[in-house]
Order: sequence, then C-alpha cells, then structure tokens
Amino acid sequence: MMGLREWLRYGVPQLWLSAAAVTACMLMTLGLIGLVGYKGLAHFVPRAVVAFNYPGAEGPRLAGEFVAHERVPRSRVPDAAGDADPIQRSLLRRGNREYVAQEFVWTQDAAIHNLEYPHDIMVLERREWGRLYGYLRGYAAQAEQPFTTAFSHAELQRELQHSSALRQRIDNIERGSMGRINAALERLRIERRRLERRGESATRLDAQQQALHSEFAVLSTRLQTLYAGLRAPRLLLALADDREVQVPLANIVRAYQPNALDLVGQTALYLERLWEFLSAEPREANTGGGVFPAIFGTVLLVLIMSIIVTPFGVITALFLHEYAGHGVLTRLVRISVNNLAGVPSVVYGVFGLGFFVYFVGGHLDRVLFPHMLPTPVFGTPGLLWSALTLALLTVPVVVVATEEGLTRVPQAMREGSLALGATQAETLWYIVLPAVLPAILTGLILAVARAAGEVAPLMLVGVVKLAPALPVDGSYPFLHLERKFMHLGFHIYDVGFQSPNAESTRPLLYATAFLLVLLIIALNLTAIRIRNTLQRRYGTRSE
Repeated sequence: MMGLREWLRYGVPQLWLSAAAVTACMLMTLGLIGLVGYKGLAHFVPRAVVAFNYPGAEGPRLAGEFVAHERVPRSRVPDAAGDADPIQRSLLRRGNREYVAQEFVWTQDAAIHNLEYPHDIMVLERREWGRLYGYLRGYAAQAEQPFTTAFSHAELQRELQHSSALRQRIDNIERGSMGRINAALERLRIERRRLERRGESATRLDAQQQALHSEFAVLSTRLQTLYAGLRAPRLLLALADDREVQVPLANIVRAYQPNALDLVGQTALYLERLWEFLSAEPREANTGGGVFPAIFGTVLLVLIMSIIVTPFGVITALFLHEYAGHGVLTRLVRISVNNLAGVPSVVYGVFGLGFFVYFVGGHLDRVLFPHMLPTPVFGTPGLLWSALTLALLTVPVVVVATEEGLTRVPQAMREGSLALGATQAETLWYIVLPAVLPAILTGLILAVARAAGEVAPLMLVGVVKLAPALPVDGSYPFLHLERKFMHLGFHIYDVGFQSPNAESTRPLLYATAFLLVLLIIALNLTAIRIRNTLQRRYGTRSE
C-alpha cells in the first residue's frame, strides 16, 4: 500500500485534481449546451391558450399563452391583489400586436378569474404582426363577398393549403422565371456597355432584349392574376374582448387550435414548426420564420475559408520547418505568427475592409469590370472577402498545428527517403505530408471552431441582416463570391440585440444559438473522423 509520502511524491493529488477540474468543465459545458437546447427546442412546442377575466385590463377578457412564471416581493407590485407575500405572477403573451398596447403583460395569479382553456380558440401565425388569438367567425373568398359563418377548421386548413400553393407558384415565377430573365437582361446590359466602350454597334442585342421584355410582360400579367387570387380571401375572427377583425388569408402562415390537439397533433405541429425553422427564410425582420439562408451562408463560408487557409498555413509551416534556417528572421516570423493569434478579431475586419474590399476589390473592378463602374462588383463587402478575412484570422492556428506535426515525423523517414534517391520535394510530398495530415486536420478543426462563431469581422466584410439571394443559384457562374450573405452568428446578434420585442424573440435566440453549436460540433466531428482515419493509416498522432 502506497504511503502518504509516496502518494504526494508521485503527484497523485495533482492527478485527481486535474481529473476533477476536467470533469467539472465538461459538466458545465454540457449543462450550458443542454440549457440552451432545452430553451431553444421548447420554442416549437405548441402551448395551451388560456382565456380569463382580469381587472384593469384593456378589455373585459384576456387570452393568450403563459410563457413565464415568477414569485416577486410584494413591494415590487404596489397594486398587488390579495395578502400573499411574495406575489405569484405570470407573463402572458396575448399577441394581437396591432390591436393591443402591449403584446406581453404580467398578470397576478390572485387577480385572475374565470380561467378556462377554450377548445375553439385559434392561434394564427402570420407573416406580419406576429401571432393572433381569436375565434373563427366566418370566411369570404372574394373582396366584396359577405362572410360565410358556416366555415369549419378543416375547411380553413384546405384554404390555407391552396393559399400556400399559390404563394409557391408566385415564388417560382418571381425567383425562377423572372430571376432568369432579369439575369439575362443584366448580361445584355453589360454586353451593351462593353460594346459601346469599344465603339462597336450593339443593335444585334435589341432582338434578344425585346424577346426577354415580352416574356417578362407575360409573366407579370400571370403574376398579377395569382396575386389577386391570393389577396382576396379573408377570415373573420372574434378577439377575446368580442371585437371582430378581418385577417387576409395570404398573411397567415399557420392556423391551429392548440387546446383541441391530442399528442399526435401536438407532435406533428412541433415537427412542422421545427422543419420550418430549419428550411424557411426569416420573416418580420428576422423575428419569425426560419434560418436556412443563415445556415447555408455559415457552412459555405466555413468551407471556402477552409479551402483558402489550409494550403497557406501548410506551405508556411513547411517553409519555416523544412527550408528556413534558425536565424533571427525566422524567429521573428514565428513570433509574428504566434502574436497574430492574439489580435482582436474586429481588427481583422477593419483590415479586410480596407485591404481586401477597397484595395484589392477596387483594383479588380477597374481591371476586370470597367464596364460595370461606378457600380462595384468585388469592390464591396461579399462572401470572398469574408472568407479571406477569416482565413487570415485562423492561419496562425494551422501554422502552429502543422509545425507541431512536422516535429513528430521521425528524421529517419526523411533520411531513408533521401537515401533511396528521392529529392527533398518528393520526400515532403510522398513521405512527410501524408504523415502530417492528422496534424493539419487538427489545426483545421481549431480554425473551423473559431471561424464559425466569429461575428465582429464579418459585420464589416460581407454579412447582412437579410440577403435577397443565396450565394449559390442556377445562374452562371453558379457560385457568386461577390454576394453578401447571412450568418448564424450575426443572426443571433441581430435577434438578441436589435429586435424591438425582446420577449418574443428570446426563444428564437436560444434556438438559433443551439443550432450554431450543433453545426460547429457537426463540422468538427467530420474533421475529427477524417483525422482519425489518417492516423490509423499512417500510424502518427497529432496530439
């Protein structure tokens, strides 16, 4: 049995303390991710809608969803009902933003009377003005048609499906056919300006332009007909205070009766709302809808950044370790590379804006796109400059990790290759680099983890609140590196700090943050799997 002196001499206490510290950090990290995930995924759960009488309210009756409960000292509620201390109160989301003074109100539980859960109360998720709570009273298919009171919830669902199909056809025309025509017209305009700059005639382009304008006019007429059919249907709803309001069917994304849903219906609605979050575009200034453009932009940015940063980082590490000597200049370069990792990220954003966007992009426009001036092509923030800025931000990580891997490659492998007649370049390419691939991927994993969460530099070099088009589409050249894009990190910042209604966007903030964490974990796990495969193949380790 080990004595106390031997126990201390061999460092067993330090070992246990280190293990306890690592375990505590892991538990705190998992707990934080779990908390964010719980609050984010709970955003899609359909809540029960309550209706009750409440004194002092704007109307005789309130309706909505309870989203929070708390106990506060009686001194914080001067007009508290009852004698209890502390006061139990609940935060009610009453919706109906355009008809009430406040969408969220605190209600004292002791003052609530005649609380009930009506089965026929309906929740409308709208494209504008948020949610509306009310009772279905009628439907009119045309603008001048009187409301039909005999209109069921099932019939409403069929009408919503028809409205959704019309909107999909409109989107296909606007973004598909009209987008293709606009892109063709833009190419003709650029070609016309190019010919005019050369002093050549552009009359041969008139026929093509006229044909495109004729096709565009036909599509515009069809679009007006579809819009007329989309905007005509209306719903008549009664609010909790018995006011009747009209709601255009085109403004409704989803309508459901949460108090009448069974477990299967609640699960289906939950999955539908979750899928909308992952696959749809934002609406209402990013306070509703989905985040698919932000997901797409984040993944594409990280992939392009990885393609740029890996060769630059590896080449730099190879030169410093295999070719450069041990002089003063080499030491200064290594110190500079290490110090770059500590520079604040916003400084990289300022540098990217000044050097990449204004200097490099401006010169590219003058050399390659003079016919487009004064409208910039690359002389404005975009996806390419964002990827280059993040590559510059993360290149020290790749350089350091690659150099660490190069020091672990046995010198005997190099000498054996050279002894067999291979050149130094062949030795590096066929012997050293395959053995260093796990270390390179380790640096890339760290670079991806840092780049995916950066926001400050991207705000200066390409990210926007809402991008009208994805950087990838069916128009030549298919990948548009000059376009601005959306990013999950900036979307979180925008929802959390720029939204005028913090209470309604807080659950969406948790959901987006949890999605960003999952995305970073997925990217890292993919790289780790590739690294482990290479480690087993070449028998080297990078950590």
